Amino acid sequence: MSKGNLYLIPTPLGDSGFEAGLPSANHLILERINTFVVEELRTARRFLRKAGYTRDFEAVNFHLLNEHTPDSEAAGMLETALTGMHIGLLSEAGLPCVADPGNIVVRLAHQKGIRVIPLTGPSSIMLALMASGLNGQNFAFHGYLPVKPDDRARALRDLEQATAKGSQTQIFIETPYRNLQMLESIVKTCHPSLMLCIAVDLTLVTEWIRCSTIEQWKKQNPEIHKKPAVFLLGRF
Repeated sequence: MSKGNLYLIPTPLGDSGFEAGLPSANHLILERINTFVVEELRTARRFLRKAGYTRDFEAVNFHLLNEHTPDSEAAGMLETALTGMHIGLLSEAGLPCVADPGNIVVRLAHQKGIRVIPLTGPSSIMLALMASGLNGQNFAFHGYLPVKPDDRARALRDLEQATAKGSQTQIFIETPYRNLQMLESIVKTCHPSLMLCIAVDLTLVTEWIRCSTIEQWKKQNPEIHKKPAVFLLGRF
């Protein structure tokens, strides 16, 4: 018996609709799937309906995979693929497994000989890098920096040093309600000539992207509180 595929299914980066950064071919693939691995059931169902998914949810299998899910449960999420059924791994926003859970399921799929197929969709990290004007040939993504101010400042100094090595761009994110604290730490910690790009609400009608020196950021008061943002440090 041939095995089913594991499809990695991106979702929009906000309430921008299925068509924002998602090709129509994704819809056709969704209709072939009746088992999904999701981070949150309610948002997964809402996305599927917006995407035009027509199946009755009572006949659809949903497996929850989040920070509370034991690794030991991941293998069972792939059982239907071993019987020839396709499975979809859904992101909460953007691309699965990129600043998003799911890599353990993908790793197990490879071990079990299940074909993994990533679908096209938006990535806030890549979109921010594209729009920053910073080095796109040499970059690193660090996820979330430490929350405590002293630890965060040390991490920022390390990232600033890394920018000097081949002009490597340093990319990181923050919990939206701490965006202003992050900006304050960057301005206080980093050299005035270092470039900082902040990309907010990517793909939404409120999208806002700006790249300036740290010195220039000291004179600005951007409206980034409680908005999804990507931060990039680098040099022109």
